[in-house]
Amino acid sequence: MTFSLDGLRRWPDVEAPDLVAADAADRLILDESAAARRRAADGEIVVIGDGYGALTLGAVDQGGRGIRVHQDPLTGELALAANAARWGWTDAFTSLPLEPRLVRGARVVLLRLPRSLDALRDIAGLIAAYAAPDVGVFAGGRVKHMTLAMNDVLRERFGRLDVSRARQKSRVLAAREPRAGGLPQPRVEVHDDLVVCAFGGVFAGASIDIGTRLLLAHLPRVEASLLEAIDFACGTGVVAATLARRNPGLRVIATDQSAVAVASAAATAAANGVAERVAVVRDDMLRSRPDRSATFIALNPPFHSGSAVHEGIAPAMFAEAARVLQPGGELWAVWNSGLRYRPALERIVGATAQVARNSKFTVTASTRR
Repeated sequence: MTFSLDGLRRWPDVEAPDLVAADAADRLILDESAAARRRAADGEIVVIGDGYGALTLGAVDQGGRGIRVHQDPLTGELALAANAARWGWTDAFTSLPLEPRLVRGARVVLLRLPRSLDALRDIAGLIAAYAAPDVGVFAGGRVKHMTLAMNDVLRERFGRLDVSRARQKSRVLAAREPRAGGLPQPRVEVHDDLVVCAFGGVFAGASIDIGTRLLLAHLPRVEASLLEAIDFACGTGVVAATLARRNPGLRVIATDQSAVAVASAAATAAANGVAERVAVVRDDMLRSRPDRSATFIALNPPFHSGSAVHEGIAPAMFAEAARVLQPGGELWAVWNSGLRYRPALERIVGATAQVARNSKFTVTASTRR
């Protein structure tokens, strides 16, 4: 079977006719990096931020092997693995965390530019510190998501930056001559004596978004004798840390599909002295949690899949929460009031009561039927 970027799937992420697994930016990054990749030996190519495998498998199709890959969302890793299996290329790459072994000695790095400047700063610093001195970084994205500040961040870590011509509303920044870099470090802020730690790219950074603030203000007391409490889509882990601090003896699971969220939540739990009672798990939805294994779940559901808004994400998360809750267990959710999730919560989980509401957000408690 002939490889084609058009044949890639997003599964297990949301799939819809208007959501693609490869776009013009992926194609431009592959074209701009082609000559450099031909000069690279096996094991010298790194891919960071690949959506669903377009960059990795595009490079494999053109002869690359031993490629090291980092994708922040777990759904991206799973999609890459599933797409690779279709062409028999599962042994052509290795998925790794965002740490030195990912980029050590790399001569070519293909990077989908993150929306967060802090995330880009963390990635650029790691590459500059550990990649080969002659590394070339090909960082691309859709023009509508790129800013001049991204150029400035790359210039902090690289002595040369070239900008490609735009093509199909996409552009590539080529960075070379790495200089002083280092390991990513979390940003730290204190909010009402709660320490929040955030690595670049995690939702809300080291602040606490107003929806989560409303949820925190109304979280109930949770009995430590219950099965377990879950902070679903935990982000920086502020809900998990708050639950553990307010309920001595309670065991909390903080789960998110984002690698940077998991790292941030672990750091937040440690900074607040509750790491022994907060287990942080990288998971697709709640797939690793057994049916009827939890008595309390807190959720601030996202409504984006990558850069696309999609209305099917929250209902899918409600269904996962319903599966994992035991009968009588509670899902406490906060959501933008304009999204009107209450009927979905009633249908999917059970009887739903409004706990709090302000000008933008609503907190509800749903009891598993």
